[in-house]
Amino acid sequence: MSESNLTRRAILSTGAAAFGMLAMPAVLRAQSVPDYEPENNASTARRNVMGFRNHDWRDHFSNLRRGAILCDTYSRAMHYWSEDESTYLAYPCSVPMTEEFTRRGLTEVTLKRFEPTWIPTPNMRQRDPSLPERVEGGDPTNPLGTRALNLSWQYYRIHGIDNPAKIGRRASNGCFGLMNQHAEKLYELAIIGTQVRVI
Repeated sequence: MSESNLTRRAILSTGAAAFGMLAMPAVLRAQSVPDYEPENNASTARRNVMGFRNHDWRDHFSNLRRGAILCDTYSRAMHYWSEDESTYLAYPCSVPMTEEFTRRGLTEVTLKRFEPTWIPTPNMRQRDPSLPERVEGGDPTNPLGTRALNLSWQYYRIHGIDNPAKIGRRASNGCFGLMNQHAEKLYELAIIGTQVRVI
C-alpha cells in the first residue's frame, strides 16, 4: 500500500514538473512579444479614454443655427448639437496624424455623400504612389466608410472609416473618421450649412 502511494506521488510530481517545463516556453514567449503600439501611443490611448470630455456649445459657437459639430483633436472626439438642442452626440474619432495635416477654425458642411467614392488627393498619391486611384462606395476597404460630410475646406471631411482600429488615434490626412454606425447617425442629423469647428 505504501509502495503504491509513493508511485502515485512520484507520478504526480513528475507530471507537475513536466507541465511546468511545457508551460515555460509559452511564458517566455509572452514576455518577449512587443506591445501592440509604442509606449507613447499606448499612454495616449489611455489618456484619451480618461480624457474624453464634454463641451458646452457656447464655448465654441455663437448660436446653433443649422446645428453645430465640434471636432476636438486633443481628446479625439466629435460632438454634435442639433439646432433646437434636443440632440447631443459625442463620438470617439480618428484625427489628423500630424500638425502638418491639421487645420483648425470654423468651417461648415457643404455636401453629404451616401456610400462615397474615395479618390486620394494628389499629395496623398505623391507620398504613396501605391494607393489605388479610387475606391468605389460600398467597398469595405473604402477609407471614407459608408457616409461622408464634405467641409468647405478642400479635401477635409468627417466620414466613416474602413478600419475601426484607427478610432481614437492620429491616423488621417486631415479628416475626422467615425465608426460607420456613428457616421450614419450624424449623416441623418447634419444638414448642408451645419457649422463645424476644429479645435
